[in-house]
Amino acid sequence: GQLVESGGGLVQAGGSLRLSCTPSRSTFSITFLGWYRQAPGKQRELVATITSSGGKTNYADFVKGRFAIFKDNAKSAMYLQMNSLKPEDTAVYYCKALELRAGIVWGQGTQVTVSS
Repeated sequence: GQLVESGGGLVQAGGSLRLSCTPSRSTFSITFLGWYRQAPGKQRELVATITSSGGKTNYADFVKGRFAIFKDNAKSAMYLQMNSLKPEDTAVYYCKALELRAGIVWGQGTQVTVSS
């Protein structure tokens, strides 16, 4: 993929993780769009989105009040701060972006496992 996610891992319920998403190579122009996740046996689902300016965010109901999406355009990075993690948050998390030449691009995913 043209994006690289990092920050996943194993954490106990109630814990926190911060995921990062950066381009895997130098890009001409990239606009981060949001975070998605996919649990085993389930379809990929939207977690959070963010506008190009970062001024507006949107969250799935199941993460509202616990997760926060933000980005640092100067660093070409997008983040997902995850607090109060629950076992049902266990999934592979993917970031999504729009690259000027390639179109919609995804990362390879980072595993988040929350133990009870």
